Amino acid sequence: MEGLDVKADGVYVDATYGGGGHSHAIAQLLGEDGRLYAFDQDADALANAPTDSRVKVIHGNFSHVKAYLRLEGVRKVDGILADLGISSHQIDAPWRGFSTRLEGQLDMRMDVRQETTAADIVNTYEEDDLRNILKLYGELPNAGQMARSIVEARKEGEIKTTGELCESVRRHLPRGYENKYLAMLFQAIRIEVNGEQEALKALLEQSSELLKEGGRLAVISYHSLEDRLVKNYIKTGNFKGEVKKDFYGNPIAPYRAVNRKVITPTEAELQDNSRSRSAKLRVGERV
Repeated sequence: MEGLDVKADGVYVDATYGGGGHSHAIAQLLGEDGRLYAFDQDADALANAPTDSRVKVIHGNFSHVKAYLRLEGVRKVDGILADLGISSHQIDAPWRGFSTRLEGQLDMRMDVRQETTAADIVNTYEEDDLRNILKLYGELPNAGQMARSIVEARKEGEIKTTGELCESVRRHLPRGYENKYLAMLFQAIRIEVNGEQEALKALLEQSSELLKEGGRLAVISYHSLEDRLVKNYIKTGNFKGEVKKDFYGNPIAPYRAVNRKVITPTEAELQDNSRSRSAKLRVGERV
């Protein structure tokens, strides 16, 4: 909330509504003329929609935030918040297939309206393609071994559940790091299922068009790929982190980094919420 610097009469976007915690915190700081537009592609999240005339929850992917806001007659906003990754209610619902510990269908769709599921990827991708996403999105050191093991397992029958996927790679889980490696595996597949990297890029690019001068962008990410995209875009206005300069040699970038050093949870926060352990917050101000 400090990073967003919420103004009572401002217009704000919560790109990842989820359980509504951030939206509630923003709404508490708004006056009668303030407005908040919250987005979530998960229909389950809409059940938490508040009965507050200043807040509108939109069932849609934040990659289309600009178009959705135009439909609401909004062209400029004062702040955008995105808390990336999956919500606790998604992890805790076995049938959604996000949890490595709860048996459920191999789904992992954040928006159940889309067709492609985790089962489709696990059972149809070529070994090379599987290896690439496990290495790129999961950052798994033994991505090749895991991909090969999954391909071998599905020859015996379709891999349909989270438990069957975990079992297919069991022999490649280092002792003492089983849960960590499974989490990395599930993360990679989830990112591929939901096209999360491209959606984040779209949000960042649109944010610089939507924010007023002095407006704030606050993004909480949970793995290095996301954090690198956010860091580079705030610093340079592109995803490669390449500094571009104008005719006079001045750097061209849409943002000024509010926090030069990434913000991570305190020990007290970690004790209160262990799932925040990998969270990284970066804030940029539109210039």
